[in-house]
Amino acid sequence: MTLTSRPLPSPPARRLPALTLLLCLALSLPLAAQERTAVIGARALLEPWSDPLEALGTLRADESVTLSATVTEIVAEVNFRDGEVVEAGQLLVRLEDGEEQAQLRVTQALRDERRSAVERLTQLQNRNMAPRADVEDAQARLRQVQAEIQALEARLTNYRLRAPFDGMVGFRNVSIGALVTPGTELVTLDKLDVMKLDFSVPEVYLALLEPGLGLTARSVAFPDETFEGEVASVGSRIDPVSRSVAVRAELQNPELRLRPGMLMVVVLRRSPREAVVVPESVLIPSGDRQYVLVIDETDEYRLERREVRVGERRLGQAEILEGLAPDELVVSHGVQRAREGDRVRLLGIASDEASIREILEAQRDEGDA
Repeated sequence: MTLTSRPLPSPPARRLPALTLLLCLALSLPLAAQERTAVIGARALLEPWSDPLEALGTLRADESVTLSATVTEIVAEVNFRDGEVVEAGQLLVRLEDGEEQAQLRVTQALRDERRSAVERLTQLQNRNMAPRADVEDAQARLRQVQAEIQALEARLTNYRLRAPFDGMVGFRNVSIGALVTPGTELVTLDKLDVMKLDFSVPEVYLALLEPGLGLTARSVAFPDETFEGEVASVGSRIDPVSRSVAVRAELQNPELRLRPGMLMVVVLRRSPREAVVVPESVLIPSGDRQYVLVIDETDEYRLERREVRVGERRLGQAEILEGLAPDELVVSHGVQRAREGDRVRLLGIASDEASIREILEAQRDEGDA
């Protein structure tokens, strides 16, 4: 019988390298899974808050006047430029007044003459050399001429147009040598350091309106700016057609950028109060409820999903009535990837000093380094 040799099976030790490779791969998967989700946080802040009430208003100058001629005469001087800021009492326009000045000088000379006559008669009367009636007649004639001087001086003011208050003049529409008549408009003057803002509010809000109520106003001319003001007075009547009440507010305008006639979007700050405020981006809606992801800074940034009650909203912010305390840290960006119980990697805290863009750019620079 012939014996045939068969190859022996490979020993188990030859499979060790493959098992080791699989084990390393298995161990590496949990390490990748343990990478923390990157998020940007935001603080819940205690800030002044109010319920907004919007309206449309029109600006008016605090004081406004159109200076016109009251006599027929020729313009002798024009002492202003278009858009110039002038002071109260400053001479703006002078009309020819030579004839009136001559009449005034004649009357003043007559006053001096009659005053001397009164003095002479008074001395004679003291010596019993003139009747008392003559003295009294002379005094009456002196008072008469003094009254004429006052009348002439009052008429002369009509030939000089002065600024009645500090303000800004409008366009110059008159020239030296032009003949003006009573009613001719010579220059406009507006007091612009304080502006009046007139608008209407539905009568349902009448009980909330009172002098001193704060407001903000915006204009398309300055889209990036907000002007602060307050209610100065509330109208005494309700419009029977529109069922609204007229309100007048005052805005400070120290740089004189606001002008009469501008249309302003007014936001009244009703029910002013202190409130916990967060960015709207932190809210997670679920049905008719709202949640936030609170970052526990004492537990390695572990997340807690918490229900909150939201009040009013405005310009990307939300008022939190319940569920969140001031200074708590919540997830603002990265909400979609974060889960309750996770520990996250905080890239930064968004605020007025550090925007989302700045935080992301700083992280990118660190990664490049």
